[in-house]
Amino acid sequence: MPLTLQLVGACPASPDLAAPAMDQAASYSASTTPLLLLLGSVTLAVSLFVLIGRSRHGRGKAGLPPGPPALLFLAKFLALRRSIFDLGPLLVDLHARHGPVFSVRLFRTLVFVADRKLAHRALVQGGATFADRPPPVDPTRLFTSGGRDISSSSYGPYWRLLRRNLAGEALSPARVGLFAPARRWACDGLVSSLLSEQQSQRQDAVTLRPLLRRAMFELLVYMCFGARLGREALDEVEELQHQALLSLTTFPVFAFFPAVTKRLFGRRWAACLAVRRRQDEVFVPLIHAKRGDGDPPCYADSLLAVRVADEGGRQLTDAEMVALCSEFMNGGTDTTVTLLEWIMAELVQHPDVQTKVYEEVKADPELNNLQAMPYLKAVVLEGLRLHPPGHFVLPHGVQSGDAEIAAYAVPKGAEVNFLVAEIGRDETVWTAAREFRPERFLEGGEGHGVDITGSREIKMMPFGAGRRMCPGYTLGMHHAEYFVARMVRELEWRPAAEGAKVDMAETLDFTTVMKHPLRALIVSRS
Repeated sequence: MPLTLQLVGACPASPDLAAPAMDQAASYSASTTPLLLLLGSVTLAVSLFVLIGRSRHGRGKAGLPPGPPALLFLAKFLALRRSIFDLGPLLVDLHARHGPVFSVRLFRTLVFVADRKLAHRALVQGGATFADRPPPVDPTRLFTSGGRDISSSSYGPYWRLLRRNLAGEALSPARVGLFAPARRWACDGLVSSLLSEQQSQRQDAVTLRPLLRRAMFELLVYMCFGARLGREALDEVEELQHQALLSLTTFPVFAFFPAVTKRLFGRRWAACLAVRRRQDEVFVPLIHAKRGDGDPPCYADSLLAVRVADEGGRQLTDAEMVALCSEFMNGGTDTTVTLLEWIMAELVQHPDVQTKVYEEVKADPELNNLQAMPYLKAVVLEGLRLHPPGHFVLPHGVQSGDAEIAAYAVPKGAEVNFLVAEIGRDETVWTAAREFRPERFLEGGEGHGVDITGSREIKMMPFGAGRRMCPGYTLGMHHAEYFVARMVRELEWRPAAEGAKVDMAETLDFTTVMKHPLRALIVSRS
């Protein structure tokens, strides 16, 4: 994620949200350095105590994977200061230095895996061993109702219930099919907005990301609540989601001595609480407005029908449903938008590929049979392989007792992370792994018939793998294919200036996005 999280396309905050956010930013910039020095000093003292204890009693973790000295990594981590996801380049460097499995010590043991076979052994063959999540810390705990959404809940009956509801009910093929009209109006609006934007710029290039994100977000809000919101209401929901993500992805000061840091960073914690309260005020009426009205059957409808059998058959609380709806909207929007922008950038760079996609999709005006379009699917798969929206998955936890990866010990309570981008760009698997070649997924290519779920083997894992694999991956694939097909069928995409190349540099936002948002000239094909 970037230095400060920005979801492009988010509208200005309403006054009651903007003030805490600005106070938060001002407080953070003015006071972060001395407070972090204090925090670092305390953490350093505790780390020295732990290290001395370990030296007295033997290493204690003799089987841990190799990694940097704890104090060295702590210093580098504190130097990030802004976002946990600034760790990305540091992890790539550690992979190069220490091999396919390495570990670091922070507020707990962190183990990282960058080898596809080891990932398959751990996530798929290992079954439930690595299916848990580490206990959430604030503000994640706050925004997930104490770890009660699908992404952060512990492995067990409650998690299985929520996942089954999302994958088997809300995102079943039949349910997704019912939202075909919504996908059409979302894409109609996107194409219209792109053409209007270019006309207003006097035939200049358009910036895709903000308009694409707005269209995708409006679609996900509709799928979540079953209603098209007015502009003002949609703006507020989008801004709330932006503020929640900002809170979740800036430097995780509350992971260190939360009773102390919530006082040291009081304004920041107060801003988190204000956003969470406002989510309740806005989302709860939207959730309950659909009660008894199942047309269309949205995600909120399915949540209202859930009964937690292991807890006396109770209904989900409002707080749980707010967390789950927030997860649904953010999870379905930003990852897909990021992927689509990368794919369209590659199509601008490779007009021959764009032509092949157009020739395939123009034969089906209604785009009712995307499964019969192998080249379109190959383009999306190559986008996922080369430009996975998340360069590492959410951390896994050890379910019970100690475990092993490649003969290294993984102690109970450790976090296990998998480097998605490194696995998908493995040059021992993929020819010219850093190049965009959709043909590799056609018959005869090394990616033909690739198992995107990783059940048989892992060659790429953009949605994770195993029991904690993203339950919405089929929806993500469908939206990516449909939006690419519509954007290419309706518009020809050209470089912003004749002969200009697209800047493909990466930067970290909530996802790994283009450092310089795609700008392109578009020409209507009608």
